[in-house]
Amino acid sequence: MKRIIFVAMAAALCLAACKNNGKTAVAENEVEKTAISGGDIAFVNTDKVIAESDLYKSEGVTLKDKTEKAQQSWAKKEKNLQYEAAQLQEKYQKGLITTRDAQAQQEALEKKAANHQSALQKEAQTLDEENFVFTNRMQDLLLRAVEAVNADKQYKLVLNASALLDADMALDISDTVLAKMNELYAAEKSEKKK
Repeated sequence: MKRIIFVAMAAALCLAACKNNGKTAVAENEVEKTAISGGDIAFVNTDKVIAESDLYKSEGVTLKDKTEKAQQSWAKKEKNLQYEAAQLQEKYQKGLITTRDAQAQQEALEKKAANHQSALQKEAQTLDEENFVFTNRMQDLLLRAVEAVNADKQYKLVLNASALLDADMALDISDTVLAKMNELYAAEKSEKKK
């Protein structure tokens, strides 16, 4: 099927070439004018730029550590509650406490678990909001850096490297974008101090 289409396209091109013999040179020049050259395209390794940016190093790492510590704390509290529940169950099964005492302790444990769950949800919501704001700040700063680097419209197309399968490293403007991003962040920090 592909072969038939190829043959048909080749025949159509031959017919068109015969009809437009004198016009072919003009058409080729027009195609050359609209073709995009390698200098018109660039890519940015956004993961690298973000990880190496001053914003991430100063605020992102702190937020990441804060989130990890909170998650570890939640896991530890949950494990402690499970241990207390297991201890209560064991005491009751061994007959070391009365049914009434076991029920009272079970209710206290359930109340403690509910309080823990409520506190966990509030803390998680606060962390989610902080992460959301940080991500938006990072994306905004990255976009402004790319726009500043391409202010002269040197590039007709700037791609995110995470979508690339193969590219010439000469098209990589990540270091330039990183430098501009750090410059913009430093300007923001100095403006906040004023």
